[in-house]
Amino acid sequence: MRNNGDEEVIKKATITKSDNNDMTRKGALSVRNVTKIYDPEGVHVVALENCSLDIKAGEFVAVVGPSGCGKTTLLNIIAGFDSLTHGEIYLDNELLAAPGVKPKPGPDRVVVFQHGALFPWKTVLDNVIYGPVIQKKMSRSEAIEIARDKLSRLGLKEIENVYPGQLSSGMQRRVEIVRALINNPLVLLLDEPFRGMDSVTKSASHEALLELYDIFHKTIYFITHDLEEAIFLSDTVVVMTTRPGKIRMTIEVDLPRPRDYRMLSTPKFLELKEMAKDAVHEEALKAFQRGERELA
Repeated sequence: MRNNGDEEVIKKATITKSDNNDMTRKGALSVRNVTKIYDPEGVHVVALENCSLDIKAGEFVAVVGPSGCGKTTLLNIIAGFDSLTHGEIYLDNELLAAPGVKPKPGPDRVVVFQHGALFPWKTVLDNVIYGPVIQKKMSRSEAIEIARDKLSRLGLKEIENVYPGQLSSGMQRRVEIVRALINNPLVLLLDEPFRGMDSVTKSASHEALLELYDIFHKTIYFITHDLEEAIFLSDTVVVMTTRPGKIRMTIEVDLPRPRDYRMLSTPKFLELKEMAKDAVHEEALKAFQRGERELA
Protein backbone atom coordinates (compact mmCIF):
# COMPACT_ATOMS: atom_id res chain seq x y z
CA MET A 1 0.00 0.00 0.00
CA ARG A 2 1.26 3.48 -0.78
CA ASN A 3 0.18 6.77 0.79
CA ASN A 4 -0.03 9.41 -1.97
CA GLY A 5 0.11 12.52 0.21
CA ASP A 6 2.79 14.12 2.31
CA GLU A 7 1.83 12.02 5.35
CA GLU A 8 4.42 10.17 7.36
CA VAL A 9 5.05 6.71 5.97
CA ILE A 10 6.73 3.97 7.96
CA LYS A 11 7.87 1.07 5.88
CA LYS A 12 9.23 -2.01 7.58
CA ALA A 13 9.81 -4.76 5.01
CA THR A 14 8.05 -6.43 2.13
CA ILE A 15 5.70 -9.19 3.19
CA THR A 16 6.68 -12.63 2.01
CA LYS A 17 3.81 -14.18 0.12
CA SER A 18 3.03 -15.54 -3.31
CA ASP A 19 2.59 -12.82 -5.89
CA ASN A 20 2.42 -15.04 -8.94
CA ASN A 21 -1.02 -13.74 -9.87
CA ASP A 22 -0.39 -10.04 -9.22
CA MET A 23 -0.54 -9.21 -12.93
CA THR A 24 -4.03 -10.71 -13.31
CA ARG A 25 -5.51 -10.17 -9.85
CA LYS A 26 -8.20 -7.49 -9.61
CA GLY A 27 -9.47 -5.33 -6.78
CA ALA A 28 -6.96 -2.45 -6.65
CA LEU A 29 -8.38 0.70 -5.03
CA SER A 30 -7.02 4.20 -5.51
CA VAL A 31 -8.33 6.95 -3.22
CA ARG A 32 -7.19 10.32 -4.57
CA ASN A 33 -7.45 13.52 -2.55
CA VAL A 34 -10.89 12.65 -1.21
CA THR A 35 -12.76 15.24 0.85
CA LYS A 36 -16.21 14.69 2.34
CA ILE A 37 -18.17 17.57 3.85
CA TYR A 38 -21.51 17.10 5.56
CA ASP A 39 -23.49 20.30 5.62
CA PRO A 40 -26.89 19.71 7.23
CA GLU A 41 -28.44 23.06 8.05
CA GLY A 42 -25.15 24.85 7.56
CA VAL A 43 -23.19 22.83 10.13
CA HIS A 44 -20.37 22.18 7.63
CA VAL A 45 -18.68 19.12 9.14
CA VAL A 46 -15.50 18.08 7.31
CA ALA A 47 -15.34 14.31 7.76
CA LEU A 48 -12.47 13.64 5.32
CA GLU A 49 -9.93 16.10 3.96
CA ASN A 50 -7.54 15.45 1.10
CA CYS A 51 -7.39 11.74 1.95
CA SER A 52 -5.21 9.68 -0.42
CA LEU A 53 -4.11 6.06 -0.42
CA ASP A 54 -3.59 3.13 -2.75
CA ILE A 55 -4.64 -0.42 -1.90
CA LYS A 56 -3.13 -3.14 -4.05
CA ALA A 57 -5.26 -5.94 -5.46
CA GLY A 58 -5.42 -8.73 -2.90
CA GLU A 59 -4.07 -6.57 -0.06
CA PHE A 60 -5.50 -6.78 3.46
CA VAL A 61 -5.66 -3.26 4.90
CA ALA A 62 -6.77 -2.48 8.46
CA VAL A 63 -7.84 1.10 9.18
CA VAL A 64 -7.60 2.47 12.73
CA GLY A 65 -8.06 5.87 14.34
CA PRO A 66 -10.16 7.78 16.88
CA SER A 67 -13.94 7.54 16.76
CA GLY A 68 -15.31 9.97 14.20
CA CYS A 69 -12.11 10.16 12.15
CA GLY A 70 -13.78 9.13 8.89
CA LYS A 71 -13.00 5.40 8.68
CA THR A 72 -16.59 4.39 8.05
CA THR A 73 -17.28 7.46 5.90
CA LEU A 74 -14.55 6.35 3.49
CA LEU A 75 -15.86 2.76 3.55
CA ASN A 76 -19.37 4.01 2.69
CA ILE A 77 -18.05 6.05 -0.24
CA ILE A 78 -16.11 3.05 -1.58
CA ALA A 79 -19.17 0.84 -1.12
CA GLY A 80 -21.35 3.27 -3.07
CA PHE A 81 -23.54 4.22 -0.11
CA ASP A 82 -22.41 7.85 0.02
CA SER A 83 -21.00 10.57 -2.24
CA LEU A 84 -17.80 12.57 -1.93
CA THR A 85 -17.29 16.32 -2.08
CA HIS A 86 -13.89 16.47 -3.78
CA GLY A 87 -11.46 13.93 -5.19
CA GLU A 88 -11.87 10.59 -6.94
CA ILE A 89 -11.84 6.88 -6.18
CA TYR A 90 -10.88 4.26 -8.76
CA LEU A 91 -11.35 0.50 -8.75
CA ASP A 92 -8.91 -1.19 -11.13
CA ASN A 93 -8.40 2.17 -12.89
CA GLU A 94 -12.14 2.62 -13.49
CA LEU A 95 -13.83 5.63 -11.91
CA LEU A 96 -15.89 4.58 -8.90
CA ALA A 97 -16.67 7.88 -7.18
CA ALA A 98 -16.27 11.58 -7.97
CA PRO A 99 -18.23 14.81 -7.47
CA GLY A 100 -21.43 14.62 -9.49
CA VAL A 101 -21.21 10.83 -9.89
CA LYS A 102 -24.23 9.13 -8.31
CA PRO A 103 -23.21 6.65 -5.61
CA LYS A 104 -23.85 3.12 -6.83
CA PRO A 105 -23.35 -0.05 -4.78
CA GLY A 106 -22.30 -3.09 -6.78
CA PRO A 107 -21.55 -6.80 -6.38
CA ASP A 108 -17.86 -6.05 -6.92
CA ARG A 109 -17.83 -4.44 -3.41
CA VAL A 110 -19.55 -6.24 -0.54
CA VAL A 111 -19.91 -4.92 3.02
CA VAL A 112 -20.06 -6.98 6.22
CA PHE A 113 -21.28 -4.90 9.16
CA GLN A 114 -20.77 -5.31 12.89
CA HIS A 115 -24.40 -6.09 13.68
CA GLY A 116 -24.96 -8.49 10.82
CA ALA A 117 -27.66 -8.80 8.19
CA LEU A 118 -28.59 -12.47 7.92
CA PHE A 119 -32.24 -13.32 7.34
CA PRO A 120 -33.36 -15.00 10.59
CA TRP A 121 -36.10 -17.00 8.84
CA LYS A 122 -33.70 -18.58 6.34
CA THR A 123 -31.19 -21.36 6.94
CA VAL A 124 -27.47 -20.75 6.57
CA LEU A 125 -27.49 -22.28 3.09
CA ASP A 126 -30.49 -20.25 1.96
CA ASN A 127 -28.89 -17.07 3.32
CA VAL A 128 -25.70 -17.72 1.39
CA ILE A 129 -27.38 -18.43 -1.96
CA TYR A 130 -30.03 -15.71 -1.71
CA GLY A 131 -28.13 -12.94 -3.53
CA PRO A 132 -27.05 -14.69 -6.74
CA VAL A 133 -30.37 -16.58 -7.04
CA ILE A 134 -32.62 -13.55 -6.55
CA GLN A 135 -30.45 -11.56 -8.98
CA LYS A 136 -30.69 -14.48 -11.43
CA LYS A 137 -26.92 -14.71 -11.72
CA MET A 138 -27.03 -18.41 -10.84
CA SER A 139 -29.58 -21.17 -10.82
CA ARG A 140 -30.51 -22.44 -7.36
CA SER A 141 -28.68 -25.72 -7.95
CA GLU A 142 -25.53 -23.94 -9.15
CA ALA A 143 -25.59 -21.57 -6.18
CA ILE A 144 -26.05 -24.45 -3.74
CA GLU A 145 -23.04 -26.27 -5.20
CA ILE A 146 -20.80 -23.21 -4.91
CA ALA A 147 -22.13 -22.30 -1.45
CA ARG A 148 -21.49 -25.79 -0.09
CA ASP A 149 -17.95 -25.71 -1.43
CA LYS A 150 -17.20 -22.39 0.30
CA LEU A 151 -18.91 -23.42 3.54
CA SER A 152 -16.92 -26.65 3.52
CA ARG A 153 -13.61 -24.83 3.04
CA LEU A 154 -14.28 -22.83 6.21
CA GLY A 155 -15.56 -25.77 8.23
CA LEU A 156 -19.19 -24.63 8.08
CA LYS A 157 -20.79 -27.38 6.01
CA GLU A 158 -22.34 -29.05 9.05
CA ILE A 159 -24.44 -25.97 9.84
CA GLU A 160 -25.93 -25.36 6.39
CA ASN A 161 -29.45 -26.25 7.63
CA VAL A 162 -29.19 -24.26 10.87
CA TYR A 163 -30.90 -20.89 11.38
CA PRO A 164 -28.86 -17.75 12.30
CA GLY A 165 -30.48 -17.47 15.73
CA GLN A 166 -28.92 -20.81 16.67
CA LEU A 167 -25.40 -19.59 15.89
CA SER A 168 -22.87 -17.61 17.89
CA SER A 169 -22.06 -14.07 16.75
CA GLY A 170 -18.69 -15.24 15.48
CA MET A 171 -20.24 -18.03 13.43
CA GLN A 172 -22.79 -15.58 12.01
CA ARG A 173 -20.01 -13.26 10.81
CA ARG A 174 -18.29 -16.19 9.11
CA VAL A 175 -21.51 -17.08 7.32
CA GLU A 176 -21.92 -13.46 6.23
CA ILE A 177 -18.44 -13.44 4.76
CA VAL A 178 -19.17 -16.66 2.87
CA ARG A 179 -22.40 -15.05 1.63
CA ALA A 180 -20.33 -12.12 0.40
CA LEU A 181 -17.83 -14.38 -1.33
CA ILE A 182 -20.39 -16.32 -3.36
CA ASN A 183 -20.84 -13.20 -5.49
CA ASN A 184 -17.09 -13.24 -6.18
CA PRO A 185 -16.55 -9.57 -5.23
CA LEU A 186 -13.32 -7.77 -5.93
CA VAL A 187 -13.32 -6.03 -2.54
CA LEU A 188 -14.57 -7.01 0.93
CA LEU A 189 -15.43 -4.06 3.18
CA LEU A 190 -15.55 -5.12 6.85
CA ASP A 191 -16.84 -2.56 9.37
CA GLU A 192 -15.74 -3.79 12.82
CA PRO A 193 -17.25 -7.24 12.24
CA PHE A 194 -15.85 -8.69 15.47
CA ARG A 195 -16.51 -5.80 17.84
CA GLY A 196 -18.19 -6.77 21.10
CA MET A 197 -17.25 -10.46 20.87
CA ASP A 198 -15.72 -12.28 23.82
CA SER A 199 -12.03 -13.12 23.48
CA VAL A 200 -12.57 -16.80 22.61
CA THR A 201 -15.13 -16.04 19.89
CA LYS A 202 -12.97 -13.25 18.51
CA SER A 203 -9.92 -15.52 18.34
CA ALA A 204 -11.89 -18.16 16.43
CA SER A 205 -13.22 -15.48 14.08
CA HIS A 206 -9.71 -14.17 13.43
CA GLU A 207 -8.49 -17.64 12.54
CA ALA A 208 -11.44 -18.15 10.19
CA LEU A 209 -10.87 -14.80 8.46
CA LEU A 210 -7.16 -15.50 8.03
CA GLU A 211 -7.96 -18.89 6.54
CA LEU A 212 -10.49 -17.28 4.23
CA TYR A 213 -7.96 -14.66 3.15
CA ASP A 214 -5.28 -17.27 2.48
CA ILE A 215 -7.73 -19.25 0.32
CA PHE A 216 -9.52 -16.51 -1.63
CA HIS A 217 -7.07 -13.61 -1.37
CA LYS A 218 -9.58 -10.81 -1.86
CA THR A 219 -8.82 -7.13 -1.33
CA ILE A 220 -9.99 -6.31 2.21
CA TYR A 221 -10.68 -2.91 3.80
CA PHE A 222 -11.10 -3.71 7.50
CA ILE A 223 -12.15 -1.13 10.12
CA THR A 224 -11.29 -1.78 13.76
CA HIS A 225 -10.49 -0.07 17.06
CA ASP A 226 -8.45 -3.11 18.18
CA LEU A 227 -4.77 -2.51 17.35
CA GLU A 228 -3.76 -6.08 18.11
CA GLU A 229 -6.46 -7.30 15.74
CA ALA A 230 -5.37 -4.85 13.04
CA ILE A 231 -1.74 -5.95 13.11
CA PHE A 232 -2.46 -9.66 13.45
CA LEU A 233 -4.77 -9.77 10.43
CA SER A 234 -3.48 -7.23 7.94
CA ASP A 235 -0.70 -6.58 5.46
CA THR A 236 -0.90 -2.85 6.13
CA VAL A 237 -2.25 -0.77 9.01
CA VAL A 238 -3.51 2.71 8.13
CA VAL A 239 -3.68 5.21 11.00
CA MET A 240 -6.09 8.10 10.42
CA THR A 241 -6.00 11.48 12.12
CA THR A 242 -8.79 12.92 14.19
CA ARG A 243 -11.43 14.81 12.19
CA PRO A 244 -11.03 15.96 9.52
CA GLY A 245 -9.75 12.51 8.62
CA LYS A 246 -6.46 12.23 6.79
CA ILE A 247 -3.89 9.46 6.52
CA ARG A 248 -1.39 10.07 9.29
CA MET A 249 0.70 6.95 8.84
CA THR A 250 0.86 3.60 7.08
CA ILE A 251 2.61 0.67 8.72
CA GLU A 252 3.64 -2.30 6.62
CA VAL A 253 3.24 -5.47 8.68
CA ASP A 254 6.33 -7.63 8.36
CA LEU A 255 4.77 -10.86 9.60
CA PRO A 256 4.78 -14.02 7.47
CA ARG A 257 1.64 -15.87 6.43
CA PRO A 258 0.01 -18.15 7.41
CA ARG A 259 -0.27 -16.62 10.89
CA ASP A 260 -1.10 -17.99 14.31
CA TYR A 261 -1.37 -16.57 17.82
CA ARG A 262 2.23 -17.37 18.71
CA MET A 263 3.07 -14.20 16.79
CA LEU A 264 1.35 -12.01 19.37
CA SER A 265 4.26 -12.30 21.79
CA THR A 266 7.09 -11.88 19.29
CA PRO A 267 9.33 -8.78 19.43
CA LYS A 268 8.34 -7.79 15.87
CA PHE A 269 4.61 -7.89 16.67
CA LEU A 270 5.07 -5.91 19.88
CA GLU A 271 7.17 -3.33 18.05
CA LEU A 272 4.47 -2.80 15.41
CA LYS A 273 1.76 -2.64 18.06
CA GLU A 274 3.63 0.02 20.03
CA MET A 275 4.17 2.06 16.88
CA ALA A 276 0.45 2.03 16.05
CA LYS A 277 -0.52 2.61 19.67
CA ASP A 278 1.56 5.77 19.96
CA ALA A 279 0.08 7.26 16.78
CA VAL A 280 -3.53 6.45 17.66
CA HIS A 281 -3.08 7.71 21.21
CA GLU A 282 -1.82 11.07 19.96
CA GLU A 283 -4.81 11.45 17.64
CA ALA A 284 -7.28 10.37 20.33
CA LEU A 285 -5.79 12.96 22.69
CA LYS A 286 -6.21 15.66 20.04
CA ALA A 287 -9.85 14.66 19.59
CA PHE A 288 -10.44 14.79 23.35
CA GLN A 289 -8.80 18.19 23.73
CA ARG A 290 -10.70 19.58 20.76
CA GLY A 291 -13.94 18.32 22.23
CA GLU A 292 -13.22 20.12 25.49
CA ARG A 293 -12.63 23.38 23.60
CA GLU A 294 -15.77 22.92 21.54
CA LEU A 295 -17.85 22.33 24.67
CA ALA A 296 -16.33 25.29 26.49
